[in-house]
Amino acid sequence: MNIKLTDRASEWFQSELSLNQGDFLRFHVRYGGSSPIQTGFSLGFTTENPIDIAIKHEVNGIIYFIEEEDLWYFDGHDLLVDVDENLDGPIYEYK
Repeated sequence: MNIKLTDRASEWFQSELSLNQGDFLRFHVRYGGSSPIQTGFSLGFTTENPIDIAIKHEVNGIIYFIEEEDLWYFDGHDLLVDVDENLDGPIYEYK
């Protein structure tokens, strides 16, 4: 499994969350919402230091990661993060 961000997505996170080199952004499982791969769950994000990184991707010195405890959610899918221009927020694709 891998994490990939489009250039728009990394720029959006840096701008909206004031992320700088050395910062961390975690993609985590949330109860509720909708997802094409896990019924009753969805993906969220937060800025926090990692505890047990399973997957990571670095862009401009910022580490985007998923913790080991959340791997079940992805069911072997890769995560592609982009931005929906109409909603002005991240969208997730599972490949």
